[in-house]
Amino acid sequence: MSTARAPRQALSACAGQALLGVVALIWLFPYLWMGVTSLKPLNEIIGSPTAFWPQHASFDAYREVFRSLPLARYFLNTSVMAFSIAALQIALALPAGYALAKLRFPGKKWAFALVLSTLLVPAQVRFVPVFSLLAQAGLVNTLSALILPFGVSALGTFLVRQALLSVPDAQIEAARIDGASELYIIYRLLAPLLRPTLVSLFLFSFVSHWNDYFWPLVLTTDDHARTLPVAIALLREQGTGVRWHIVMAGNVILSLPALAIFALAQKQLLRAITVRGLGG
Repeated sequence: MSTARAPRQALSACAGQALLGVVALIWLFPYLWMGVTSLKPLNEIIGSPTAFWPQHASFDAYREVFRSLPLARYFLNTSVMAFSIAALQIALALPAGYALAKLRFPGKKWAFALVLSTLLVPAQVRFVPVFSLLAQAGLVNTLSALILPFGVSALGTFLVRQALLSVPDAQIEAARIDGASELYIIYRLLAPLLRPTLVSLFLFSFVSHWNDYFWPLVLTTDDHARTLPVAIALLREQGTGVRWHIVMAGNVILSLPALAIFALAQKQLLRAITVRGLGG
């Protein structure tokens, strides 16, 4: 029976791999189309917009992007913003999630419900009062205005809280008996145990804010604090028409750092999950 089942299992595995391959191609196709279009001259895009491969591939669009924009400044602004937000969210989600998971205090359930309810409020709804507060503080058109409103993450607090529920209370009590402070327990004892969760939070936060367009658009007025997504969008406004090859080249440049960070962090995430699973 096992001999007869082996071919069916192999066929099922091959079908599953083929299905995953098709899904991956569907997911990657827009990125591939974007990259190929960035190599086409504008006359090819206008004359034959559905043609996939360029007849005369050229990197002129990338040279034009680097010539038109101070990319180094935009890249630095975006990197500082995205990394700072991710670091702040992790640093603050750890004690918040710890309090909701392991401490006892009146109104704990209501506090957790309040944290979850904030997930239902989009950033655009909070824009007017937050903008007014930042304007009164003189922070408009600064990196601080792009970072501080997102330093606290309800999603991060929820993820950390859920992950800490699986950590035995006895482990925390043993650390307290040994004289460990609460901060030591949170950042030195529990943080390594939550590495998969924290890497996931970092990935979500970094990619989300690296690509954020609305908030930097309304809070920046010049190159001092402007980010890459806003700068790339401005490429459409240059000239008399949309220069699609330049717009696509700009979006390729915008996408590459986020994809690279995701690939590197994904490896660390998979390794951390494997080690944790082998550790029991």
